[in-house]
Amino acid sequence: MTTVSDRTMIRSTTNPDARPRRRWPRPGLIGRYGLLIIAALTAVFPLLWMLSGSLQSLTELLSNQSFLPSDPQWGNYVTAWVQGDLGSYLRNSVIYTGCAVAGILLVASLAGYALARLEFAGKAAFTVVILVVMIIPAPAMFLAQYKLLVSLGLTNSPVGYVLILITSGVPMSALIMRSFFVSQPRDLEEAAALDGAGPLRIFWSVILPLARPGLAAVAVIQGLGAWNEYLMALVIFDDNSLMPIQRGLTAFTSAETPQQPILLAATTIAIIPVIIFYLAAQRHIVQGIGVGAIK
Repeated sequence: MTTVSDRTMIRSTTNPDARPRRRWPRPGLIGRYGLLIIAALTAVFPLLWMLSGSLQSLTELLSNQSFLPSDPQWGNYVTAWVQGDLGSYLRNSVIYTGCAVAGILLVASLAGYALARLEFAGKAAFTVVILVVMIIPAPAMFLAQYKLLVSLGLTNSPVGYVLILITSGVPMSALIMRSFFVSQPRDLEEAAALDGAGPLRIFWSVILPLARPGLAAVAVIQGLGAWNEYLMALVIFDDNSLMPIQRGLTAFTSAETPQQPILLAATTIAIIPVIIFYLAAQRHIVQGIGVGAIK
């Protein structure tokens, strides 16, 4: 009795030139990948244009004769760093964003777990309140937030600014985390409870590790929002040394002395930390998108 492997060996022996047929991709698959490539190039092109413009002189940039710089002006980055005082502003933004994201993850994960697992009076009304808060535009709450900071003595303070960033990001983040916690099976929680673990122990050791994709998605969304925030900083801060990185970019937006290449160089410097953070968390982000698609 010959097996499949024996028949394969006999066939290859009798016809050594026999090769498996090559499968060509289906037209639908080719079109799908073609659209994805076009979308990727559309997203990457502005970054490439910004990088190219940051290495050009003002005359070359305004002439728009070539996409690539004929003589790269690396000194634009030195000028942007020194004249814009980007080192100080960049440090402030890293601190503000890091503290805000950490606070949002802590509060939103606890609130999301409570909305997903706990039963309490007014749970539905509380969820509606969160949705209503998300609808209100952020500038509409500036006056109330500023008065609250004045009453707490936190104006012109990094602590007050970080607290505003946290409270602004918690509502949406709590709902995102709730959706991830709802998708997790209760069997693990019940098993941990039988072993004597309390609610906080179950949350910290069992549930939270399973929600890493959700945490990564929230971190990226709120991290980008906190990094790009500038209007509230103008309202809160009187001291220029406390301003975020966007303040350094405004130093090159004068209409009298246009410095577009320097501005593009400063913008490139400003987005480098965001790119590094995204690349570090991309595996969890993709996993989170997959989990969301399955749900």
